[in-house]
Formats: sequence, structure tokens, C-alpha cells
Amino acid sequence: MIRVAVADDQAILRGGLAALLRLEPDLEVVGEAATCAGTLEMVRQAEPDVLLLDVQMPAGADGAPADGIGVAEQLQGIDGAPRIIVLTTFGRAGYLRRTMEAGAGGFMVKDTPVERLVDAIRRVHQGLRVVDPELAAQSLAVGPSPLTAKETEVLQAAAVGGTTAAIAGRLFLSEGTVRNHVSAAIGKLGVANRAEAVRTASDNGWI
Repeated sequence: MIRVAVADDQAILRGGLAALLRLEPDLEVVGEAATCAGTLEMVRQAEPDVLLLDVQMPAGADGAPADGIGVAEQLQGIDGAPRIIVLTTFGRAGYLRRTMEAGAGGFMVKDTPVERLVDAIRRVHQGLRVVDPELAAQSLAVGPSPLTAKETEVLQAAAVGGTTAAIAGRLFLSEGTVRNHVSAAIGKLGVANRAEAVRTASDNGWI
């Protein structure tokens, strides 16, 4: 019996998926969670073999990971951690790259047919990797990041939000230095502003 847990902040989707998985004779749903913090606690208590993990979930508590990929990163390397299949509504190549770097065993979009998802659970449980083929091709086409380490760091901070002064304070940089890095990133990515730079870099898996 494969012990499966489902983490997704959308209650209807989470409950529906759990109900469908319970119909499989070799799958047992042992836990559900709606936040990143809740997922980590649920994994600790339920000890699932495979975790279906949404990308965009609220943190749920101070100090908790900001998204599902952060949860995967935190679980990576922990003895007894479940094998992870990341599920997302957004078929972005960047998510795939970050997912694989976080040590997940699978990456699939949420509109994947249930029978294919069930097959993926069984395969990932065996130690195999399962990746949406279209996203795999997109990821290979994206290429390496054109951003420097500092530009990446600044855009990561900008993705959290806040003014230039707030970003500068978090990174222990001057406001002028932050503006320079943002400007350089905007030029390299061929976008019009900071928000577009963050979105493009995120979509491509560069931050």
C-alpha cells in the first residue's frame, strides 16, 4: 500500500483529488494540508510515502516556506521524507526547473488525467522521475539565466514585495545599488519594469 498525502490550498480540489485516489486499491490517503506550514507538520505526523504538492500555497505561519517548492527544498535530504510530485495550475518551465532542483520526483499540471497521475504516483514511489513532457521541452528551450548572482538576489527580494528602500534594507545594500541591479536585470530580460522582470525571471526558473 502506498501512503499518499495531498497539499493544496483549494479545498474542493484537494478533497476531490483525495477522494479519487482513495478509489485505487493500492493507495491510501493519509493526510491533507492547505498551507506550507501545515504540509510540513502533516508530513511529520502522517509519514506519507508520496506527497502531492501544490506550488502556490500560503505560508501559513511565520518562518514557513513561501511556496510549495520551498516545502520540497526543506524536506529534501530529511530521513524518511516522502517522494514528491509537484502539481501546478501554471505550466511554466521555470517551475519545472526549480522543482527538479528541489529534489522532487515528479512535476505535473493539475489538469492531468487522474489515471496518469495515479500512474505517476506509483512510478515516483518506485524511485522514478515523472515529468510533463511538454514542460520538459520548454525547460530545455529556456536556457541558462542571463542574470548575475546579485541581480538574481535583488529580483528574489523584489518578488516578496516592498519598496526599493525595503529591499535595500533586507539585502544590506544601498538603494542606488538595488536600483542599478534592477535596471540591469530589466535590460537583460527585455522588459519594461521591475514587476515584469520578476515575472519573467520567475517563469523561466531564474529566481
